[in-house]
Amino acid sequence: MINNKTVISLNNISKKYILHHEKPTLVESLFKKKEEFWALKNISLQLKKGEKLGIIGPNGAGKSTLLKLISGITYPTKGKVKTKGKIASLIDLSAGFHPDLTGEENIYINGLLLGMNKKEIKNSFKKIIAFSGIKKFIDSPLNTYSSGMVLRLGFSIAVHSNPDILIIDEVISSGDEKFRIKSFNKIQDFFKAKKTIIFVSHNLEAIKKLCPQVLWLDKGKTRALGKTNKIVKKYIKESQKNNK
Repeated sequence: MINNKTVISLNNISKKYILHHEKPTLVESLFKKKEEFWALKNISLQLKKGEKLGIIGPNGAGKSTLLKLISGITYPTKGKVKTKGKIASLIDLSAGFHPDLTGEENIYINGLLLGMNKKEIKNSFKKIIAFSGIKKFIDSPLNTYSSGMVLRLGFSIAVHSNPDILIIDEVISSGDEKFRIKSFNKIQDFFKAKKTIIFVSHNLEAIKKLCPQVLWLDKGKTRALGKTNKIVKKYIKESQKNNK
């Protein structure tokens, strides 16, 4: 149960997917046994307001699936996810955009999807455009933008939505070096503020620098949860052992 201080509560959540290796016929879909894949199994976690959590693990460990569950992009097969406050998710930065609408129109739509009201969007509008660096194209339809421009616009809207909870899957890698530095500095501002942050990264030095606690996922299960330096040390040791 979520209390006044707890803003993220995961209670034994599991996520199952059905794998289809080829398109089944109608008869096969009715009678053939389906292959199940559990991306996550029995994950429990609580985060209080202002806490910062790093998530580590090899590819396929379930990190992105966990972020999508917390963000509300998908739902658990078992267990309960409860969150409190406005969430900005830096996972799929182009989600919610309409290619035939202009950049300006997409700012309003995406802002509303992130929980902003019209007044908040209007007050942040110029800042969003300035940060994204696409002022010259703001009245053009999104289908004329490069993929990098779309991601920069999505990032800018998310970080200007004034979220209570920020979810980051790696630091943005699109755009030029100037924009990457600007994006990283903006994210660091969130870490310094009293925001609740979940940060997934393969950059263990960044995890150690920014997150006091870490969750180690392995094959969809919690391998360890606790102080960052101690767990990262064990994770590096095991990774080196497995790579021999």
